[in-house]
Amino acid sequence: MNEPAQTGQQINIELGEKEAEGIYSNLAIITHSPAEFVIDFTRVLPGVPKARVHARVIMTAQHAKLLLRALEDNISKYELKFGEVKIHGEGGPGLSFQPMVPPDEKVH
Repeated sequence: MNEPAQTGQQINIELGEKEAEGIYSNLAIITHSPAEFVIDFTRVLPGVPKARVHARVIMTAQHAKLLLRALEDNISKYELKFGEVKIHGEGGPGLSFQPMVPPDEKVH
């Protein structure tokens, strides 16, 4: 997450045709080690008991925190323009982007 405004440096970013199409994800599985965060993006479809990872992003903890801040900033700007993003059934089984629960912890 380079911040060109602070460094005065510009980065030319190329977007390939395949990457420009993007992928749809309604489930993100986030794990971490002392060295990095791993975010696996997948999608779960009704009636399909299995899902595959469509993209994996690996980043340092510092970059994960910068991503969090950038997402918070962009969601705030989005909500100012379009209204509050409501999460239906928050905390319920329908919420797809949930933190992973370590195997030794129970979900209540």
